[in-house]
Amino acid sequence: MGERDSKAIKKIQATGLMRKLMGAYFQELDEAARTGNRKIAWCTSVGPAELLRSFGFLVYFPENHGAVLGSSRMAQDLIPAANARGYSPDICSYLTSDVGSYLKGETPLKQAFGMAGVPRADVLVYNTNQCRDVKDWLAFYEREWDVPLIGIDTPRGLGDLSRDHLDGLIAQHKALIPTLEDISGRAFDLDRLKEVVASSYRCTMLWKQVLGSATHRPSPLTFFDGTIHMGPAVVLRGLPEAEHYYEVLIQELEQRNADGVAAVDGEKHRFYWEGMPVWGKLRDHALLFSGQQACVVASTYCNSWIFEPLGSDDPFEGMARSYTELFIVRSEDFKERYLADMFASYDIDGIIYHDAKTCPNNSNCRYGMPQRLTRTTDVPYVTINGDLNDLRLYSEEQARTQFEALIEQLHEQP
Repeated sequence: MGERDSKAIKKIQATGLMRKLMGAYFQELDEAARTGNRKIAWCTSVGPAELLRSFGFLVYFPENHGAVLGSSRMAQDLIPAANARGYSPDICSYLTSDVGSYLKGETPLKQAFGMAGVPRADVLVYNTNQCRDVKDWLAFYEREWDVPLIGIDTPRGLGDLSRDHLDGLIAQHKALIPTLEDISGRAFDLDRLKEVVASSYRCTMLWKQVLGSATHRPSPLTFFDGTIHMGPAVVLRGLPEAEHYYEVLIQELEQRNADGVAAVDGEKHRFYWEGMPVWGKLRDHALLFSGQQACVVASTYCNSWIFEPLGSDDPFEGMARSYTELFIVRSEDFKERYLADMFASYDIDGIIYHDAKTCPNNSNCRYGMPQRLTRTTDVPYVTINGDLNDLRLYSEEQARTQFEALIEQLHEQP
């Protein structure tokens, strides 16, 4: 890569601290898997991690591994192994790349953190708030390892959450407790749960502040930065290390704003990314936009780890609300209102919808939403076809053409 490209992406200094924290997290999991000194719970990324931590489990998030497989570009070589086992190429490529990784015994965790492989679970815990695929994903390991699979089945397409919805979800959370007591060897401790939930709440409010710094013009960070720096909010929430990390990151971003330091030099255009990242193309996309003096300042994806209801006095209601008031769970009307508010808050000039082939639940461009939002907000958009992990489904030429078409639309506006 040339000198110009290297300068186009501005390094965030806090990244070094984040890498140390993530390294320590994975090494602790690896030690527990080798020695059995701690119980390990697998948990879907927007699931009841706080409840698991309150029982002393180390918590591993398979979707985080899926993203690592995508960003390392290993996924497309591993997916065929899952396909051969009977998993369709049309289902979640996080699932198929992770299952393929397990079947072939190949993972970037070996080189990055010296791990023997993914840590074997003592219990598998899901929440279907994202999709049914996460339940089927963990069911694979239930059969492989003969360990318990428990979880929460969340309703979808919700407008407002009713009391009946919440009571049902709270009951499902509480129903997990006997199994977690048996496996952990610990009795449920409400005070400990409150401590963990309170830490997650502080973490999530700090993460909200990180993302909110991009309302400043010029923005001190990009969506592509956000996909990396959300790591602690995903895998370390409920732990003080995550809170400390975001305090450090916020200081750096505030200093950037005070000094007028832009993530993209000469920022002219501000874009919104709706949908999943194309993990194997993060750097390429960051360079493409910066070359056009365009900054992708906000996204639905990164905001998925803002859980304000965790501030509730009742930790069970806080978890139930947080993991059900997600964008992905909500009705089309709710999503349109949410996006319109985001466009206004971040002063958005244009929208990129990513139609991810294997992730229909995170592709919000298939039922007329882009057209409706453009009519009501006057914000232009383009749609790119691709996938979160399977780069065989992504066209470099089509994506570049669409990105450049959006820039041209803005140039043609009076």
